[in-house]
Amino acid sequence: MKKINQYQHKKILVLGLAKSGVSAASLLHSLGAFVTVNDFKALNENPEAQGLLEQGIKVICGSHPIELLDEGFELIVKNPGIPYTNPLVAGAVKKGIPIITEVELAYQISEADIIGITGTNGKTTTTTLIYNILQADESFHPLIAGNIGTVASEVAQEAKSDQQMVVELSSFQLMGIRSFKPHIAVITNIYEAHIDYHGTKEAYAEAKANITKNQDENDYLIVNADQDHLQKLISFSKAKLVPFSTSKHLPHGCCIENGMVTFLGEEIIPKSDITLPGEHNLENILATVATTKLMGASNEAIRKILTTFTGVKHRTQFVEEIVGRRFFNDSKATNILAAKSALKAFDEPVILLAGGLDRGNGFDELIPALKNVKVMITFGQTAAKLEETARKAGIEIIKRVDNVEKAVPVAFELSNPGDVILLSPACASWDQYKTFEVRGDIFIDAVHKLK
Repeated sequence: MKKINQYQHKKILVLGLAKSGVSAASLLHSLGAFVTVNDFKALNENPEAQGLLEQGIKVICGSHPIELLDEGFELIVKNPGIPYTNPLVAGAVKKGIPIITEVELAYQISEADIIGITGTNGKTTTTTLIYNILQADESFHPLIAGNIGTVASEVAQEAKSDQQMVVELSSFQLMGIRSFKPHIAVITNIYEAHIDYHGTKEAYAEAKANITKNQDENDYLIVNADQDHLQKLISFSKAKLVPFSTSKHLPHGCCIENGMVTFLGEEIIPKSDITLPGEHNLENILATVATTKLMGASNEAIRKILTTFTGVKHRTQFVEEIVGRRFFNDSKATNILAAKSALKAFDEPVILLAGGLDRGNGFDELIPALKNVKVMITFGQTAAKLEETARKAGIEIIKRVDNVEKAVPVAFELSNPGDVILLSPACASWDQYKTFEVRGDIFIDAVHKLK
């Protein structure tokens, strides 16, 4: 990692722990900063805080005392999940104390070039595909980091100059950057999301656009040309613009021509050879091809991954085929937009498993995407609302069950060979499950039990 001295003897507050806070605190401590960690969880229930205390780092747990702002901190490294409406954060903004997230630290110390991926949908799939293709090409030594799993500032400490960091970035993380500058930035798409955090759709979109704010003419920005509002949003960027589109002819970008994925006019792979289903995933694939071709990856490596990749876990993930029925786990579909995208991926008859946390919204927006759904199986707090939507959509078979585990054998019983059985809940999991990952794992286990 790069040896930097800008934090030496600086008083820095790390606000909020989890993986990013632990990494940031340890890194800053090693760089000679006077670090104080503040986390809401009590110390006796907080093994992460206890571990930092053993390193000699000052730890304050159990609340976010506003009095901390009187201690003369020169910088705050904030956990991305803590909103700017938090009294301590809002107070720091008023005092003019700089606030960053740990991805800024990752950029400052990384010897490797950074490829940054953001967007409302498709970030994880695109990040994974780029990483897998670079891994399949022996010319590269990629590392994967960010919102996808391993904390970026932790990975950056080990990154070498001949490596590439492929980093998934959320809007929360991108609000806290100052000099962060990926060599290649990707924006998959931008829809309305996280309004409870950002306040407005515009503020959310501007946070996403931060990915390119420090890029210059030596860098690249890969964007979805099918979204006009996105073109306006990034019009300030100084980077070389590389568009992708599932519908437009783009000789200067990545698109579909005569059934082929093409980049700058070069044919890369037949669309029919791609194993990952869905139009939304085709967007992710075009963004991936543009990125990896810019980096110099071989067509052989691209084809190898695109003809075998069946999805990231919990994201329209192919699980199993049992007696002609194909099972897909899309537990990550925690909202209507994500469920619509998954449903559009299939032309076959679908048995849809849906339901979860009730956030007060209805589901009529889902109706146009239900045209291939022949059975809906519901569960959780939103079961009744989804059943009402199913009736409006003309779905004749509607069943309510207690949970995902019980939904799987019922779905199998009501299915025929050639059907798709899809878990795409259109709701968050928290009414019954701790995370969407837990919900998806229970679905996978239930499918395997059928065998």
